[in-house]
Amino acid sequence: MPGASRRTVIVLRTARCGYTSGAVSSRPLVQVFANRRIAAMLLLGFASGLPLALSAGTLQAWLTVEGLDVKTIGFFALAGLPYTFKFVWAPLADRFEPPLLGRRRGWLFVTQLGLAAACFVMATLDPVAAVGAVGACAVAIAFLSASQDIVFDAYRTDLLPDEERGAGAAVSVLGYRIAMLVSGGLAMIVADQWLGWPGMFRSMGVLFAVLSLATVWAPKAPKAAPIASDVRAELTGFVAMLAVGFGAFWLLRQLPWHWLGTGRFASLAADTIALVLACVAALQAARRAGFPSFLAPWDAFFRRDRAVALLAMIVLYKLGDAFAGSLSTTFLIRGAGFTPTEVGAVNKVLGLAATIVGALAGGAWLAKRPLYASLMLFGVLQAVSNFGYWLLSIAPKSYALMATAIGFENLCGGMGTAAFVAFLMALTDRRFSAAQYALLSALAAVGRVYVGPVSGVYVDAFGWPSFFVFSVVAALPGLALLRWLRADVHGLDAAREASLDGGPPASEASARSAPAVVRR
Repeated sequence: MPGASRRTVIVLRTARCGYTSGAVSSRPLVQVFANRRIAAMLLLGFASGLPLALSAGTLQAWLTVEGLDVKTIGFFALAGLPYTFKFVWAPLADRFEPPLLGRRRGWLFVTQLGLAAACFVMATLDPVAAVGAVGACAVAIAFLSASQDIVFDAYRTDLLPDEERGAGAAVSVLGYRIAMLVSGGLAMIVADQWLGWPGMFRSMGVLFAVLSLATVWAPKAPKAAPIASDVRAELTGFVAMLAVGFGAFWLLRQLPWHWLGTGRFASLAADTIALVLACVAALQAARRAGFPSFLAPWDAFFRRDRAVALLAMIVLYKLGDAFAGSLSTTFLIRGAGFTPTEVGAVNKVLGLAATIVGALAGGAWLAKRPLYASLMLFGVLQAVSNFGYWLLSIAPKSYALMATAIGFENLCGGMGTAAFVAFLMALTDRRFSAAQYALLSALAAVGRVYVGPVSGVYVDAFGWPSFFVFSVVAALPGLALLRWLRADVHGLDAAREASLDGGPPASEASARSAPAVVRR
């Protein structure tokens, strides 16, 4: 049967049944998890998570030990800005290709060697005598790390067959979390007890160099045709977009914003409005100057039916989870009366273990179940798990209840993360996987960034029990929107079957087949 006829049958079957049964993989779990592609996800997920603490918590610990003042240390939090704005240069990873190892593995290799070099440079610096150089090096580590994340997300999307996406998401989360332990707690112990801070950074540099060999070993992803465009036009559009965006933001912040009030929240509101308007101005500049590798991915995405609703679901799906987690440590210490040591032992260690188990369980479930059913089930579990914190807020102090609440919440959150990452990969067009995934993941972080201030105000006004009930309610709009978009998500499964039968890649086929599924 020709590929086009197969896809017609799939769409018609989906129209009648509401989903495609072919979306459920018949491969044994051992075949899904035990192969070179999934092993590469573990190693590269580890490489992706390793730099995060080096420019954040571990660096702060070093600065604190060296005696820098709190105000200076606080400014080092700005080193993490590249993670927030990585979507700005992500299109360049789709457009340009290093001469070795291909478009994805080549950039991974370059960023990992860059991270090794940055760690060796950091080992030569004195935070007291050269605080500016330490700050610049921290920004460089964060920039290279964010760039590695861009390419790894794109590589994972390009490499994994559709039936392995859940397993790949789960295993990469496992590697990422283990790496955060290594570059966080373990790195501090090594620096304090054995090697000192310069020695610790040198050891991390060696580790990055070793991990670059894992990139060489990793399988080659299917090659997608890069965007054909003039290099000069690309660079001109990129510079124009940055210049207009930063210039517009600076000018807007010079305006009188006193009508919003005074205080931290008024300032946050002003920054948010200015940032949105600056982004609109930057987009217009990119369109006028000509920045094809930036514009083509978004034009392709917005050709989908209900593209805006899909973006809204990305923001809302884990919103309730973000609310509950935004003040969880503060609640456990101040609201529930546990000590920092108790919270560290249970919330961090048990929570991490439960997240890893949840991600692996979610990946195994996704290997055998349709995407929509998995997103809905795990979304409901994420919402219900927040009631554990509500019980902690009204019940007498109980270590068993704390462990149960933390374990269940992180278990459900891990399962939800595996399904959510698989959903983002399914939405991503492989022609623009670096750019599209970078923006989709940035949108997913919007809720996590902005719920903090709202959470503090709510707790101060209404108390902890009401706050955790509210966190459950905050999860409902995302679930309702998922229910409304069920045909579109089923369309992603239909496109998956088309790709398994020899049609175009799922991310490309879904954009074509989903509208036919929706209009049944």
